[in-house]
Amino acid sequence: MADINHILNSSQTLPDAKHISGSEGKSIPVSKSVDSVIQADESYRMDHAEMGLCVLVNNKNFHPATGMAYRSGTDADAARVVETFRNLGYTVKPFNDLTCKQMIDVLQNVSKDDHSKKNCFVCVLLSHGEDGLIYGTDGPLELKMLTSLFRGDRCKTLAGKPKLFFIQACRGTELDSGIETDSGPDESICQKIPVEADFLYAYSTAPGYYSWRNSSDGSWFIQSLCVMLKQYAKKLELMQILTRVNCKVAEFSSCSNRPDFHGKKQIPCIVSMLTKDFYFPH
Repeated sequence: MADINHILNSSQTLPDAKHISGSEGKSIPVSKSVDSVIQADESYRMDHAEMGLCVLVNNKNFHPATGMAYRSGTDADAARVVETFRNLGYTVKPFNDLTCKQMIDVLQNVSKDDHSKKNCFVCVLLSHGEDGLIYGTDGPLELKMLTSLFRGDRCKTLAGKPKLFFIQACRGTELDSGIETDSGPDESICQKIPVEADFLYAYSTAPGYYSWRNSSDGSWFIQSLCVMLKQYAKKLELMQILTRVNCKVAEFSSCSNRPDFHGKKQIPCIVSMLTKDFYFPH
């Protein structure tokens, strides 16, 4: 485990952002509430032949026209992700410096793969961002254009299986100054599930805020995620692990030569549409 004091004090911390500084008039149909047939098992199946794919997009160099800075420290994040998810049994496919079109093409191709023998799918995005946007090397892209490729109606071999997205990027330009406190089911049953079900989005920061990255050690979020997965993947349910990631990231404070960027805080944001508990297989 990395020495937290070293991480807090070494190099400078940088934000993953570009700049430093209808249903009206329509009647809603009445719907009846019906009980769907749900499997009794409350945890996702983890007994398929393969754990699944982990697609890693590591964008470091950006076209000058975008106004985006070089993302120093991101290769340290990428190396941690590769090691961590390989150790968890995933087949990791890393990609570097992809344009918007290339990001779409890569994930579209993966969504068309046959995932029937896989437990789940993971995607890790390391780039600049804004709220709802992720940056290719040539400009911004709506995050939903990537995630929607894996909806249950578009990637049917992942329907009912967990799809995990880990996103290291800014979501705005707000700064958090912190505050002092005292301290084996029957698969023959046919069922209908929402197309947006079984997604989890783990954002490095809350909506509207900067996401911090150390210029040599990598981002606070990816460092913390990989440490917590290594420590707890075989012991705790995924949401419990991510709560510990939140706690770990909250310990960090930014170190900058700019007074207005010094001593700032960060808290990740977990958005879950998972319908079952997620336990990594032992």
